[in-house]
Amino acid sequence: MSTVFNIARYELRRIFLSPLAWAVLAVVQFIMGFVFINLLVEYANSAGMGGDQFGVSDYIGGSLYGFATILLLLVMPLMTMRLFAEERKSGSITLLFSAPISLIEIVLGKFVGLLGFIAVIVLLLGAMPLALNWSTNLDWGRLAAGLLGLFLLMMAFGAAGLFVSSLTREPTIAAVGSFGLLLVVWLINILAYNDSVPFKELFGYLSLISHYESLRRGVFDTADAIYYVLFSALFLWLTVLRLDMERN
Repeated sequence: MSTVFNIARYELRRIFLSPLAWAVLAVVQFIMGFVFINLLVEYANSAGMGGDQFGVSDYIGGSLYGFATILLLLVMPLMTMRLFAEERKSGSITLLFSAPISLIEIVLGKFVGLLGFIAVIVLLLGAMPLALNWSTNLDWGRLAAGLLGLFLLMMAFGAAGLFVSSLTREPTIAAVGSFGLLLVVWLINILAYNDSVPFKELFGYLSLISHYESLRRGVFDTADAIYYVLFSALFLWLTVLRLDMERN
């Protein structure tokens, strides 16, 4: 386990040494800050800041987290594209394969390091609605469920992106491929509303966004959390298999 955390610490350090990570954080915060202020002004004009506490949490917090999913769908492929593709392109992946560590430790280490970066984004996004606590009462449980859902959703994004990055040596191709894969798994939820489609309930369950919506509304269901854990575990396992094929 110490090997996993050593790799994770190295990967997290490498992420924050990259200008891309700081650019992503800056752009995400700027856009989400603009959205937050716009939501705040709209709510103040329509209901007033002294409105119902659940209205504040739902209208501002829920809407903010909902918009964040779209933005992060675009951002996460940029953060995962280099995890293995750049290692392969530079040739340093050979050193990883020859090191006395297992492929599972390598994959988990990189994934945990990525989760550290994801946690930073989630904490920064969570600070925005919390700033309203001085002027109104917030539904802390609802906001916490939304943040948890956002973290789990980004965790799934990261696992899928890690797998796609292991398939190629070009980071750009990895980014485009990750975005395409995530978009497909996101949009299959549309099929769940088409009565002419067989197994529409299955498509609804497989969609990434359908499990997030209940968490965004403040409804925590262990089935949603289990879905994201299993989704991430599947792509981590596929990544290990892909690297094992390459090493052998």
